[in-house]
Amino acid sequence: MEKEKNYITPKGFQRLQDELHQLARIERPEVTKTVAWAASNGDRSENADYIYGKKRLREIDRRVRFLTGRIDKAIVVDPTKSISSKVQFGATVTLEDEDDGSTKTISIVGVDEINTEKNQLSWRSPLGSSLIGKEVGDTILVRIPIGTKTYEIINIVYVEIF
Repeated sequence: MEKEKNYITPKGFQRLQDELHQLARIERPEVTKTVAWAASNGDRSENADYIYGKKRLREIDRRVRFLTGRIDKAIVVDPTKSISSKVQFGATVTLEDEDDGSTKTISIVGVDEINTEKNQLSWRSPLGSSLIGKEVGDTILVRIPIGTKTYEIINIVYVEIF
């Protein structure tokens, strides 16, 4: 089976690696010590430290497996190295709303980097996927819950995404 493409920016990749390191090398050993200490106290059935610690270890292990899988599948794409005039992964695109003339700027990032507060949208989102391959001056139609929205691409740049 072919692995799913997991495009990610260098900063996003670093965040995944940092979280994995924090969980596997710092937090998990601390929780393991707490569980071992709690287990040495005797009856485990009513030992809150032991019960919570075991639960937290399962959560950490689950997240470590997830992060390891995402990192293994990662294809790191540095947007600052792109010279395309078309929208590709890593592009920062300025759009003009055809209805009211307002503009907004979004960056197209990986699924592990989505941050709507910073206008960072996944390349797989409806808006992100409809932008891929388009150029300045192109119009796109995006389905939204209350109908459709039309945008015109007014600028495409490739800069570092934080």
